[in-house]
Amino acid sequence: MRKHIVGLGALAGLATLSGAAYATTATSNFQVKLTITAQCLVSATDMDFGSNGFITANIDQTSTVSVQCTNTTTYNVGFDKGTNGSSVTTRQMKGGPSNETINYALYSDSNRSVNWGQTIGTDTVAGTGNGSTQNLTVYGRVPPQTTPKPGNYSDTITVTVTY
Repeated sequence: MRKHIVGLGALAGLATLSGAAYATTATSNFQVKLTITAQCLVSATDMDFGSNGFITANIDQTSTVSVQCTNTTTYNVGFDKGTNGSSVTTRQMKGGPSNETINYALYSDSNRSVNWGQTIGTDTVAGTGNGSTQNLTVYGRVPPQTTPKPGNYSDTITVTVTY
């Protein structure tokens, strides 16, 4: 009889172990989020009027301002007076042996009739971002004027994108 009792006990133990093989689970959820904010990036190429002797006729040149803004972001591109000018309509390159000046102007149109300044709604260029780079042409002109002494002349313009 003893063998029979031990066998029943082993059988009961196996039945208990097989019940422990079933697992219980718990679940939860979480959200994945990202907030896109309006953003613009800007870069510009230099404007080089080249080498000239006398300034007896208009010297025209262009450069490019590249603006990349998030989709549907409205923006305005403006230019300051430069480091040497007295206003956005009186820009000047400075240099040469005597720190002389050369007058020049920046325009937003190919006819060179619309001054490009920094007052939103007046003389800036407006646009709406589409997520890709948008190129704007800057039209420059050195008008006829008294030619200063030979040398290198330059100015630095700050481009501002307001959005």
